[in-house]
Amino acid sequence: MSSRIKIIVIGAFVGALCGYAYYYFVGCKTGSCAITSSPVNSSVYGLFMGGLTLDLIRDLLKKKK
Repeated sequence: MSSRIKIIVIGAFVGALCGYAYYYFVGCKTGSCAITSSPVNSSVYGLFMGGLTLDLIRDLLKKKK
């Protein structure tokens, strides 16, 4: 597996954990929030954001070298 894929997978895993933690600790009490009203939605959103963020950071660090 290439290093890029590994970094994206790590970011996705951490993002999913953070998304679930956000749902658990903050969440949406009324159920009207599209992302934070469900643990699945919150985790999937965090998964994508974590993967994209670490991939972006990897690209920026690679360009600096």
